[in-house]
Amino acid sequence: MEKFRAVLDLHLKHHSALGYGLVTLLTAGGERIFSAVAFQCPCSATWNLPYGLVFLLVPALALFLLGYVLSARTWRLLTGCCSNARASCGPALRGSLVCAQISAAAALAPLTWVAVALLGGAFYECAATGSAAFAQRLCLGRDRSCAAELPLVPCNQAKASDVQDLLKDLKAQSQVLGWILIAVVIIILLIFTSVTRCLSPVSFLQLKFWKIYLEQEQQILKSKATEHATELAKENIKCFFEGSHPKEYNTPSMKEWQQISSLYTFNPKGQYYSMLHKYVNRKEKTHSIRSTEGDTVIPVLGFVDSSGINSTPGL
Repeated sequence: MEKFRAVLDLHLKHHSALGYGLVTLLTAGGERIFSAVAFQCPCSATWNLPYGLVFLLVPALALFLLGYVLSARTWRLLTGCCSNARASCGPALRGSLVCAQISAAAALAPLTWVAVALLGGAFYECAATGSAAFAQRLCLGRDRSCAAELPLVPCNQAKASDVQDLLKDLKAQSQVLGWILIAVVIIILLIFTSVTRCLSPVSFLQLKFWKIYLEQEQQILKSKATEHATELAKENIKCFFEGSHPKEYNTPSMKEWQQISSLYTFNPKGQYYSMLHKYVNRKEKTHSIRSTEGDTVIPVLGFVDSSGINSTPGL
């Protein structure tokens, strides 16, 4: 039991890092399986380039879009955005910053796919041998038959041994590009994390407390919402069968749900840990909390919008 609690505590403390690590491992493993089972270079001057690029980039695009779909912040930003009750999606700058953060998080899986694919080399070899520009550069100083036989290299069907040896060069180029991509992503991630932490308006320990508060708030909110919904459903069903009028239940209005569902913005004038916290502490009941003078989007506080009654949005 104690070991289970230790594992659970580890998950709660590092769930973001563990989640990103799991996504990376699954993407890398999926690429290796996909490359071994589904990919087969046609070894054709016409099809090598599009075939290789499709296998390299289209799955990456699909993973990128899937990252948007699975992000709770995406649906927090878009839900109700086009309705009459919420005619606008907020200031353009604020929306752009949030979209940039969502895009950065969604880019993890596709970048992992491309990096692992480049380290494997099969997609790059196939695409490069179908490119006329690559053929001119690779066949420089070789026989005239080199350009014609180059598309056959991925299938080990080139008759000239020096042309077939180009496969090693292509694999080396692909792996070098893969390691460069990995290094660039790590450097950019390190710089971005360092800058956002440096610009954080709150201290390291307060950030820890903030995350603990959000976990507790969402757990209690889900429990209370479940309890309230159950009681309301029981009362409505009871009245339906008995033919009576239900007693009044104090359920938050549509406007109140919209207020606490909007994107979190930090304001140094008031220390609130969520939109719900900000809403219940408003000075006037008719006062809107979605846009106040001095509100700003802080990248390091993006985790506030990532939490919800359910961590994965239902579609």
